Amino acid sequence: MKIHDISTLIHPDMIVYKNKQDKKPVITVVNDYSKGTSYESRALLDMHVGTHMDAPLHMVEGGSTIDKQDLYKCVTDCKVFDLSHVDEKIKMEDIEKYEINEGDFIIFKTRNSFSTEFDFKFVFISIEVAEFLSKRKIKGVGIDALSVERDQPNHETHDALLRNEIAVLEGLSLKDIKEGEYFLISLPLKIKGAEGAPCRAILIEK
Repeated sequence: MKIHDISTLIHPDMIVYKNKQDKKPVITVVNDYSKGTSYESRALLDMHVGTHMDAPLHMVEGGSTIDKQDLYKCVTDCKVFDLSHVDEKIKMEDIEKYEINEGDFIIFKTRNSFSTEFDFKFVFISIEVAEFLSKRKIKGVGIDALSVERDQPNHETHDALLRNEIAVLEGLSLKDIKEGEYFLISLPLKIKGAEGAPCRAILIEK
């Protein structure tokens, strides 16, 4: 069995959405061996830091929260599609060659995985593809961007997915992942009432 860690490393200087300083993690050491017999630290984290999962509440008023997330959508077979050639957004023509069925979990690998700083022109999922995936009744979608959309005023891509209870997994690290079928484990922290939470995501080769 081979395990691939597709989570981003959390640290104070990590890439965050639009380089917003208030989204940077703050990690504080509250006790170390110079003061006592143990080491303890505290972290202040944005719910959408690094690799994370969105719950419907993130974009749907009255939507369900991350502590209610269906775990069968977090521990599942999945398909990784390599769309590294896509320049702006994932369009229908980019996915028409792939078999996408009801209950699939689809992960998009793009050029985002090769960025070493925040790219304001990151590749995102078009509304047309989001609506198509929703109609196919997939269980989840993942992408190597910190958001499935980019500067959409009404959050159409998020809305099409989250309103249909499709798990949205963002901030993946897929640089070394080949296209194919895997087993995904990506469990969000169980935080009461939250609209999303960080995940430790892995792919297991089938």
